[in-house]
Amino acid sequence: MLALLLLGVVAAVCASLGVWQLNRAAERDALHNAIERGRLQAPVALSASTRPADLVPWRTAVSQGRWSPRHTVLLENRNLNGRPGYWVATPLVLETPPAGPAADKGPVEEAPAVLVLRGWLARDMQAIDTVPPIPHEEGLVEIQGELHSHVPRIFELWDWAGGKATHLPASLPQAGGAIPRVQNLDLADYAQATGLRLLPIVLAQTQGGTAAAPAGQPGGTAPSGHSAEGGDPLQREWPGPSLDSDQNRGYALQWFSFSAIAILAALFVAYRLLRRSPGRGRQ
Repeated sequence: MLALLLLGVVAAVCASLGVWQLNRAAERDALHNAIERGRLQAPVALSASTRPADLVPWRTAVSQGRWSPRHTVLLENRNLNGRPGYWVATPLVLETPPAGPAADKGPVEEAPAVLVLRGWLARDMQAIDTVPPIPHEEGLVEIQGELHSHVPRIFELWDWAGGKATHLPASLPQAGGAIPRVQNLDLADYAQATGLRLLPIVLAQTQGGTAAAPAGQPGGTAPSGHSAEGGDPLQREWPGPSLDSDQNRGYALQWFSFSAIAILAALFVAYRLLRRSPGRGRQ
């Protein structure tokens, strides 16, 4: 009876794992479809008036504004081709046309902004505690990238990650202008720490910034021809999510096979019990 009970538990657990793998396959298929839908849409220009319905993940977006380097954050342990490095995240304060000749421009931080993953920067393993120089483009720039619903996360184990030292400071910028280094970055926490009016989306930059004329001027939305690509140390090879749903279906088939074997074994044990019971009764 104990063997029968254990085989029943094994069959149930294996079957549930098979269903879980099928659900994972469905999630990956849904993500693949979402990526295809987003990338097939026409590029969207980000501004304060951009509708939330237009902020579709995986859609190409063009943004014009000014960098706010004092709010830069480095994301640690982001390797590229086996090399350790950082992702550089900096907000781009969006360019908003004035309402009129007497419009109050106000501080630049009061304008809406979008958090931009600017690219990957190599880490100097000879000086681990030293932050590498981060390139900075002055003035109005225009960048192109791909929208994401959040900053991609990595697994973070508390002790190995350094505890609170890897968490976002409560307020940015920090005293002395130190650039924080974190494991993961939550958009809501970042908005609260910086006080910036952020769009509810993240822009993963795919092309280097180009100098642009302010909107409203002749050629205001076109690049001026000066590109920051030359000599730019930032690399923009963004890792994509795993979309191999066939692998999950293969795992599901394995788990269902294990469940079927356990069921057959349980039936065999039950058959042996039933055959043995009459003999015991006669004795």
